[in-house]
Amino acid sequence: MNQKKIAIIGGGNLGSAIAEGLVFSKIFPNENITITRRKVHLLEKFKARGLKILTDNAKAVRNADIILLAVKPYQVIDILTEIKPFLTPDKIMVSMVAGISFQTIEKETGHGVKLFRAMPNTAIAICESMTCLAYPKRSESSKDEVLELFNKLGKTTVINEELMSAATVLGACGIAFALRYLRASMQGGIEIGFSAEVAQFITAQTVRGASELILNSDHHPEQEIDKVTTPRGVTISGLNEMEHKGFSSALIHGLVTSYRKIDNDNK
Repeated sequence: MNQKKIAIIGGGNLGSAIAEGLVFSKIFPNENITITRRKVHLLEKFKARGLKILTDNAKAVRNADIILLAVKPYQVIDILTEIKPFLTPDKIMVSMVAGISFQTIEKETGHGVKLFRAMPNTAIAICESMTCLAYPKRSESSKDEVLELFNKLGKTTVINEELMSAATVLGACGIAFALRYLRASMQGGIEIGFSAEVAQFITAQTVRGASELILNSDHHPEQEIDKVTTPRGVTISGLNEMEHKGFSSALIHGLVTSYRKIDNDNK
Protein backbone atom coordinates (compact mmCIF):
# COMPACT_ATOMS: atom_id res chain seq x y z
CA MET A 1 0.00 0.00 0.00
CA ASN A 2 2.81 2.42 0.78
CA GLN A 3 3.71 2.78 -2.90
CA LYS A 4 0.24 4.03 -3.76
CA LYS A 5 -0.78 7.65 -3.88
CA ILE A 6 -3.65 9.02 -1.81
CA ALA A 7 -5.63 12.25 -2.23
CA ILE A 8 -7.71 13.88 0.50
CA ILE A 9 -10.31 16.09 -1.16
CA GLY A 10 -11.21 18.68 1.45
CA GLY A 11 -8.64 19.87 3.96
CA GLY A 12 -11.03 21.02 6.67
CA ASN A 13 -11.16 19.63 10.19
CA LEU A 14 -11.74 15.99 9.20
CA GLY A 15 -9.51 16.06 6.13
CA SER A 16 -6.69 17.62 8.13
CA ALA A 17 -7.14 15.05 10.91
CA ILE A 18 -6.86 12.27 8.33
CA ALA A 19 -3.69 13.83 6.94
CA GLU A 20 -2.24 14.00 10.45
CA GLY A 21 -3.09 10.33 10.96
CA LEU A 22 -1.49 9.29 7.68
CA VAL A 23 1.70 11.14 8.60
CA PHE A 24 1.64 9.69 12.13
CA SER A 25 1.09 6.13 10.89
CA LYS A 26 3.65 6.25 8.06
CA ILE A 27 1.35 4.16 5.86
CA PHE A 28 2.38 6.22 2.84
CA PRO A 29 5.49 8.30 2.19
CA ASN A 30 4.55 11.92 2.85
CA GLU A 31 5.22 12.83 -0.77
CA ASN A 32 2.52 10.34 -1.84
CA ILE A 33 -0.17 12.23 0.11
CA THR A 34 -2.07 15.13 -1.47
CA ILE A 35 -4.60 17.30 0.33
CA THR A 36 -6.78 19.97 -1.27
CA ARG A 37 -8.51 23.10 -0.05
CA ARG A 38 -9.66 26.35 -1.58
CA LYS A 39 -7.87 28.31 1.14
CA VAL A 40 -4.68 26.41 0.48
CA HIS A 41 -2.61 28.67 2.75
CA LEU A 42 -4.29 26.96 5.70
CA LEU A 43 -2.46 23.75 4.73
CA GLU A 44 1.07 25.15 4.87
CA LYS A 45 1.93 22.97 7.89
CA PHE A 46 1.43 19.90 5.69
CA LYS A 47 3.54 21.34 2.87
CA ALA A 48 6.36 21.80 5.37
CA ARG A 49 6.17 18.07 6.13
CA GLY A 50 6.41 17.05 2.50
CA LEU A 51 2.75 16.58 1.57
CA LYS A 52 1.41 18.03 -1.68
CA ILE A 53 -1.16 20.78 -1.19
CA LEU A 54 -3.43 21.84 -4.05
CA THR A 55 -6.53 23.86 -4.85
CA ASP A 56 -7.17 21.72 -7.96
CA ASN A 57 -9.30 18.72 -6.98
CA ALA A 58 -9.21 17.23 -10.48
CA LYS A 59 -5.41 17.23 -10.55
CA ALA A 60 -5.28 15.57 -7.13
CA VAL A 61 -7.67 12.82 -8.21
CA ARG A 62 -5.96 12.26 -11.55
CA ASN A 63 -2.70 11.40 -9.81
CA ALA A 64 -4.18 9.30 -6.97
CA ASP A 65 -4.93 5.61 -6.45
CA ILE A 66 -7.12 6.20 -3.38
CA ILE A 67 -9.40 9.23 -3.02
CA LEU A 68 -10.80 10.26 0.37
CA LEU A 69 -13.73 12.63 -0.05
CA ALA A 70 -13.99 14.79 3.09
CA VAL A 71 -16.11 17.77 2.04
CA LYS A 72 -19.36 19.32 3.28
CA PRO A 73 -22.61 17.79 1.98
CA TYR A 74 -23.57 20.98 0.13
CA GLN A 75 -20.26 20.87 -1.78
CA VAL A 76 -20.35 17.26 -2.87
CA ILE A 77 -22.30 17.48 -6.15
CA ASP A 78 -20.09 20.23 -7.59
CA ILE A 79 -16.92 18.40 -6.56
CA LEU A 80 -18.09 15.06 -7.97
CA THR A 81 -18.86 16.80 -11.27
CA GLU A 82 -15.36 18.30 -11.22
CA ILE A 83 -13.52 15.03 -10.58
CA LYS A 84 -15.80 12.62 -12.50
CA PRO A 85 -13.58 12.42 -15.64
CA PHE A 86 -10.74 11.01 -13.53
CA LEU A 87 -12.72 8.42 -11.52
CA THR A 88 -11.47 5.39 -13.44
CA PRO A 89 -12.13 1.72 -12.52
CA ASP A 90 -8.61 1.25 -11.12
CA LYS A 91 -9.22 3.87 -8.41
CA ILE A 92 -10.86 3.60 -4.98
CA MET A 93 -12.99 6.46 -3.67
CA VAL A 94 -14.04 6.61 -0.03
CA SER A 95 -16.74 9.16 0.75
CA MET A 96 -16.86 10.56 4.28
CA VAL A 97 -19.65 12.99 3.47
CA ALA A 98 -22.40 12.68 6.08
CA GLY A 99 -25.84 11.81 4.77
CA ILE A 100 -24.85 11.36 1.10
CA SER A 101 -25.83 7.88 -0.12
CA PHE A 102 -24.20 5.59 -2.66
CA GLN A 103 -27.19 6.27 -4.90
CA THR A 104 -26.60 10.03 -4.82
CA ILE A 105 -22.87 9.64 -5.47
CA GLU A 106 -23.32 7.14 -8.30
CA LYS A 107 -25.91 9.37 -9.97
CA GLU A 108 -23.08 11.87 -10.47
CA THR A 109 -20.14 9.53 -11.06
CA GLY A 110 -21.58 6.41 -12.67
CA HIS A 111 -20.33 2.97 -11.63
CA GLY A 112 -16.72 3.19 -12.77
CA VAL A 113 -14.84 3.85 -9.55
CA LYS A 114 -14.73 1.40 -6.62
CA LEU A 115 -16.85 3.18 -4.04
CA PHE A 116 -16.96 3.07 -0.24
CA ARG A 117 -18.50 5.16 2.52
CA ALA A 118 -16.64 5.65 5.78
CA MET A 119 -17.38 7.59 8.93
CA PRO A 120 -14.25 8.08 11.05
CA ASN A 121 -13.86 10.58 13.86
CA THR A 122 -11.22 13.20 14.53
CA ALA A 123 -9.21 10.82 16.73
CA ILE A 124 -7.97 9.54 13.37
CA ALA A 125 -5.29 12.23 13.77
CA ILE A 126 -3.59 10.02 16.39
CA CYS A 127 -4.61 6.69 14.80
CA GLU A 128 -7.36 6.10 17.38
CA SER A 129 -10.44 6.59 15.20
CA MET A 130 -13.57 4.48 15.36
CA THR A 131 -14.42 4.14 11.67
CA CYS A 132 -17.64 2.63 10.33
CA LEU A 133 -17.38 1.36 6.76
CA ALA A 134 -19.98 0.42 4.14
CA TYR A 135 -19.64 -0.61 0.51
CA PRO A 136 -21.77 -1.90 -2.39
CA LYS A 137 -21.26 -5.46 -3.58
CA ARG A 138 -19.35 -4.36 -6.67
CA SER A 139 -16.58 -2.91 -4.46
CA GLU A 140 -16.03 -6.20 -2.58
CA SER A 141 -12.70 -6.86 -4.32
CA SER A 142 -11.16 -3.76 -2.68
CA LYS A 143 -12.69 -4.28 0.78
CA ASP A 144 -9.54 -5.71 2.37
CA GLU A 145 -7.38 -2.85 1.10
CA VAL A 146 -9.72 -0.21 2.52
CA LEU A 147 -10.09 -2.09 5.82
CA GLU A 148 -6.30 -2.31 6.10
CA LEU A 149 -6.02 1.45 5.61
CA PHE A 150 -8.54 2.39 8.28
CA ASN A 151 -7.39 -0.31 10.71
CA LYS A 152 -4.00 1.38 10.70
CA LEU A 153 -5.76 4.60 11.66
CA GLY A 154 -7.75 3.12 14.56
CA LYS A 155 -10.50 0.50 14.73
CA THR A 156 -12.94 -0.32 11.94
CA THR A 157 -16.27 -2.10 11.70
CA VAL A 158 -18.29 -2.89 8.56
CA ILE A 159 -21.96 -1.88 8.69
CA ASN A 160 -24.91 -1.67 6.32
CA GLU A 161 -25.25 1.63 4.51
CA GLU A 162 -28.58 2.43 6.17
CA LEU A 163 -26.72 2.69 9.49
CA MET A 164 -24.24 5.32 8.28
CA SER A 165 -26.24 8.23 9.69
CA ALA A 166 -26.42 6.46 13.05
CA ALA A 167 -22.67 5.82 12.83
CA THR A 168 -22.10 9.53 12.27
CA VAL A 169 -23.93 10.32 15.50
CA LEU A 170 -22.51 7.56 17.71
CA GLY A 171 -18.92 7.57 16.45
CA ALA A 172 -18.20 10.99 14.94
CA CYS A 173 -20.48 13.26 16.99
CA GLY A 174 -19.70 10.92 19.88
CA ILE A 175 -16.22 12.42 20.20
CA ALA A 176 -17.80 15.77 21.11
CA PHE A 177 -20.25 14.13 23.51
CA ALA A 178 -17.43 12.27 25.28
CA LEU A 179 -15.32 15.42 25.46
CA ARG A 180 -18.22 17.35 26.94
CA TYR A 181 -18.44 14.73 29.72
CA LEU A 182 -14.68 15.07 30.20
CA ARG A 183 -14.94 18.85 30.47
CA ALA A 184 -17.76 18.65 33.01
CA SER A 185 -15.83 16.13 35.08
CA MET A 186 -12.79 18.42 35.03
CA GLN A 187 -14.93 21.32 36.23
CA GLY A 188 -16.19 19.19 39.08
CA GLY A 189 -12.62 18.21 39.90
CA ILE A 190 -11.63 21.86 40.16
CA GLU A 191 -14.57 22.55 42.47
CA ILE A 192 -13.46 19.81 44.86
CA GLY A 193 -9.90 21.06 45.03
CA PHE A 194 -7.71 20.11 42.05
CA SER A 195 -5.91 22.51 39.74
CA ALA A 196 -7.22 22.58 36.16
CA GLU A 197 -4.15 20.73 34.88
CA VAL A 198 -4.35 17.93 37.43
CA ALA A 199 -8.13 17.62 37.06
CA GLN A 200 -7.72 17.28 33.29
CA PHE A 201 -5.02 14.62 33.64
CA ILE A 202 -6.98 12.54 36.18
CA THR A 203 -10.21 12.78 34.18
CA ALA A 204 -8.66 11.97 30.80
CA GLN A 205 -6.76 8.96 32.11
CA THR A 206 -9.86 7.73 33.97
CA VAL A 207 -11.95 7.91 30.79
CA ARG A 208 -9.19 6.17 28.87
CA GLY A 209 -9.06 3.40 31.47
CA ALA A 210 -12.84 2.98 31.43
CA SER A 211 -12.80 2.58 27.64
CA GLU A 212 -9.99 0.04 27.77
CA LEU A 213 -11.85 -2.01 30.39
CA ILE A 214 -14.78 -2.39 28.00
CA LEU A 215 -12.70 -2.94 24.85
CA ASN A 216 -10.47 -5.54 26.47
CA SER A 217 -13.12 -7.46 28.41
CA ASP A 218 -16.27 -7.17 26.24
CA HIS A 219 -18.14 -6.63 29.51
CA HIS A 220 -21.29 -4.55 29.62
CA PRO A 221 -20.49 -1.22 31.35
CA GLU A 222 -22.81 -2.13 34.24
CA GLN A 223 -20.58 -5.10 35.08
CA GLU A 224 -17.67 -2.75 35.65
CA ILE A 225 -19.86 -0.20 37.45
CA ASP A 226 -20.99 -2.92 39.87
CA LYS A 227 -17.35 -3.48 40.88
CA VAL A 228 -17.06 0.05 42.27
CA THR A 229 -20.52 0.55 43.76
CA THR A 230 -20.93 -0.68 47.34
CA PRO A 231 -24.00 -0.43 49.59
CA ARG A 232 -24.37 3.14 50.93
CA GLY A 233 -21.14 3.96 49.15
CA VAL A 234 -19.72 7.10 47.62
CA THR A 235 -19.98 5.98 43.98
CA ILE A 236 -23.62 4.91 44.05
CA SER A 237 -24.58 8.16 45.77
CA GLY A 238 -23.01 10.18 42.96
CA LEU A 239 -24.46 7.97 40.20
CA ASN A 240 -27.97 8.19 41.63
CA GLU A 241 -27.78 11.97 41.87
CA MET A 242 -26.63 12.17 38.23
CA GLU A 243 -29.56 9.99 37.16
CA HIS A 244 -31.99 12.11 39.20
CA LYS A 245 -30.73 15.10 37.21
CA GLY A 246 -31.27 13.25 33.92
CA PHE A 247 -27.69 12.29 32.98
CA SER A 248 -28.45 9.18 30.89
CA SER A 249 -31.69 10.60 29.54
CA ALA A 250 -30.01 13.81 28.39
CA LEU A 251 -27.28 11.87 26.57
CA ILE A 252 -29.76 9.59 24.82
CA HIS A 253 -31.91 12.56 23.82
CA GLY A 254 -28.83 14.29 22.44
CA LEU A 255 -27.94 11.28 20.30
CA VAL A 256 -31.48 10.96 18.98
CA THR A 257 -31.71 14.70 18.25
CA SER A 258 -28.49 14.59 16.22
CA TYR A 259 -29.75 11.55 14.33
CA ARG A 260 -33.04 13.28 13.48
CA LYS A 261 -31.10 16.32 12.28
CA ILE A 262 -29.18 14.20 9.75
CA ASP A 263 -32.38 12.44 8.71
CA ASN A 264 -34.31 15.69 8.21
CA ASP A 265 -31.46 17.42 6.36
CA ASN A 266 -31.34 14.67 3.75
CA LYS A 267 -35.04 14.34 2.96
